[in-house]
Amino acid sequence: MDHRPLFLVTDPSGFEVCYQINPWMQPTAWRADPAACRAQAKASAAALKLALIAAGAEVETLEGVRGLPDLVFPANAAVVLDGRVLVARFRHPERQGEEAVFRSAFLKLKRRGKIREVIDLPEHLFHEGAGDAIWDAVRGHFWGGYGQRSSEGALGVIREVFGQEVVPLQLASPRFYHLDTCFCPLSGGEVLYYPPAFTEDALAAIRARVAPEHRIEASDAEAAAFCVNAVNIDRKVIMARAPESLRTTLAERGYQLVEINLDPFILSGGAAYCMTLRLDRASRPAAAMAAE
Repeated sequence: MDHRPLFLVTDPSGFEVCYQINPWMQPTAWRADPAACRAQAKASAAALKLALIAAGAEVETLEGVRGLPDLVFPANAAVVLDGRVLVARFRHPERQGEEAVFRSAFLKLKRRGKIREVIDLPEHLFHEGAGDAIWDAVRGHFWGGYGQRSSEGALGVIREVFGQEVVPLQLASPRFYHLDTCFCPLSGGEVLYYPPAFTEDALAAIRARVAPEHRIEASDAEAAAFCVNAVNIDRKVIMARAPESLRTTLAERGYQLVEINLDPFILSGGAAYCMTLRLDRASRPAAAMAAE
């Protein structure tokens, strides 16, 4: 059985920054030299894909769609665990066209045996996928972001669909509109997070569940560089180009940092984690399930 990590990414052929639905988006900067931006986006996406493969992952690529530039951020497409896929519903009209594209892609993956089940979110709720529901394999629960893009009520649906605990974390700032922009559990039990992105209640929940020695508080510069928006595979951490401070912190804890120039995507408010959706996450380690 193939136990490689499995990720969905999107070809950047339809990517551009042409509207603004978060404070990071810079359509004016994109319009200043769209040809150069597109060329760098293509190179950056290719480098991310190669980094995933080099880290031992299998990668599925979804074709880009003109008019849906943020399709390059499939982390927002669904919550995935144990082969079950809960399809997202986007708050902003600019992204709602992505829903049918992603749902069709998931159904194709199901037919190929890559996932088991595709589930729709109730119509009265918004939830933007793994960007706001991050599985913590060490602690065995979801961290659930809400308050900016995702409805608090959707956290109960995630709990019911997957049968797993969801720890609510209210996001306090439009700058950190998804949990994945400010919160990243690591394989060794550490959590890299940016405290100003959270309400006091959310910070209390983090501190109650993550021991002090496992908390890594990102600086303003590290958060602004979108380094918390990272992909962790075993001891490798794939992220946008990092300040030296974070390189040192992660190296001291035994992680190998893989840095990629993701500047075109940061112009849209996303980076490495946003650009991927992990499809093979399991509530129990594969070795444990294979032994049953």
